[in-house]
Order: sequence, then C-alpha cells, then structure tokens
Amino acid sequence: MTARKQFTVVVLLVGLVLVVLAAGKTLLRNELAPVGIGAEAPDFAAKTLGDSPSENTLDDYRGQVLMINLWATWCAPCRIEMPSIEQLHKDFSAKGLKVIAISVDDPGADSTVLSFAKHFRLTFEILRDPKGQLGEISRDYQTTGYPETVIVGRDGIIRKKLLGAHDWNSAENRALIERLLAEKAE
Repeated sequence: MTARKQFTVVVLLVGLVLVVLAAGKTLLRNELAPVGIGAEAPDFAAKTLGDSPSENTLDDYRGQVLMINLWATWCAPCRIEMPSIEQLHKDFSAKGLKVIAISVDDPGADSTVLSFAKHFRLTFEILRDPKGQLGEISRDYQTTGYPETVIVGRDGIIRKKLLGAHDWNSAENRALIERLLAEKAE
C-alpha cells in the first residue's frame, strides 16, 4: 500500500471515529451529562399563558434564585404540592425568589391550566411546554416523573433537584432558599 493510500485510510478512520463520537454525544446526551446538583441549568423555551402568549427562556431569569417546577393538571402529587409552593412564593418573592411552574399538559390545554391556577389561587408565574410532556423541557431536565422541581442559584447552577411532591415550607427547604438568596450575583 502506498503512503498516499495509507494516509487516505487514516483520514477516513479518523473521520469515522469523529462521526461516531458526535452521534454518541447526541444520542447519549442525558447519560453523558446528567442534569443534577452542580450542573448548569439547561436552557428552555416555554410559553406564557393568555391571549397573546410569548416565549420565556432561562436567560429571562439569569441572576435570580429560581424554582422551576415541572407539573401537570392531571398529576395528583402536583395538586398536593402547589399550596406549599404558593406559600414559599409569597414569603420569598419580594426577597428575590422567582417561582415558575412549567405545565407539561397537552398542547391546547391552556384553559385547563388557567382553571387549575385559579382554583389553587396561584400567583407565581405559570408557563407551558408547547409540546407537553414529550417536549424538550422534560427531556433536557431529564424529568423522570411529575412533579419535579429544580432549584437554581443566581449563578445558573442547580442546587437541588427533587422528584415528587414536597413540603416547600419545611425548615430544610426554607433554609436552602434563604441561603441562596443571601448569595451575591456574579
């Protein structure tokens, strides 16, 4: 085999390896980069509710302590958890906590989501994943069930990630929020 043929074979093999690595990174993204405590919060694009919906992304909340709650109106544990999230919002929003609840209800369920919010007297921001539970937000946050909540520090790093309904007024959860709010923005 001539040097030129050897060089061509090597270039083709290196190219093939790069293609396999790129495909593996794309297909195995969740396994290679788990979204958990210490990871950077993934970006998202969620819609506001109402007559003229707009799109909100993670960048809209940069520099704030952020509670992201992924939920659905059909989720019984979500119903249990909502009152404690509302109380946490009332107690800490003036101090800088930004609570957003991203509904993963099916597309077109805006009226159902709004009725849910009205029933529970929710005053924090409610957004919707435009593709529902099969959308990118659940995938990118590696959601394994609902509700799932992520607490993000001002630095954009996930500080807590919990699956299931939780008492957000517990001493432990309130202490975490207070500690994060005391941190200075970078």
